[in-house]
Amino acid sequence: MNIFFLTLIIFVILYLILNWFVKTSSSKISKSIRTFTIISSIILAVIMAYAGRFIFSLPFIMMILPLIKTKAGLTLLQIFRIWGLLRFLRSSGRFNFNNLNQNLNNQNISIEEAYRILNLDPKKKYSKDQVLVSYKKIMKKIHPDISPELSRLASIVNEAKEVVLKNLT
Repeated sequence: MNIFFLTLIIFVILYLILNWFVKTSSSKISKSIRTFTIISSIILAVIMAYAGRFIFSLPFIMMILPLIKTKAGLTLLQIFRIWGLLRFLRSSGRFNFNNLNQNLNNQNISIEEAYRILNLDPKKKYSKDQVLVSYKKIMKKIHPDISPELSRLASIVNEAKEVVLKNLT
C-alpha cells in the first residue's frame, strides 16, 4: 500500500479519536479507557496462555485485573519488575502457579539468589537500611494484604531478606 494512503488513514483515525475525546464527558472517557484496558488484558492473557512461553498467562493477568479495577496505581515498570521476579523464582523452582499449596521451599535460598530477589547486586556491600528499603519496595507491591494469591511470593521475599541480613553481620 502506498505510504501516502497509509499516513492519510492514520491521520483520519487519529482525528476521529481526538474528535470523540472533545465531544464526550470525562467520566465516559475514563470508563471507556478502563473497559478497553480490561478487554485488552483478557485478550493478552488468552494469547499468552495459548503461546505458553511466558509466565504472563491467565493466572497472572487475572491477578492484575483487580488492581486495574481498584486503581492501585501500578506502573508498567512495576508490573514488569514483578514479572521479572516471578520469572526468576519460577526458573529457580521456588514458585509455580500449578502448585500454590505445595511447599516448594525445601532448600535454603543461596546468598546470590537472595540478593537477586531483593534486586541488589551481590558484589556490593549494603547497609541494613539499604536492604530494608529494597525489601519494603518489593513488599509494597506483593504484600498478602494487597493480593492473597501472592502470600507464597511474599514468604520467599521475607526469607531472602533474612538471608541477606544474616550475611551482613
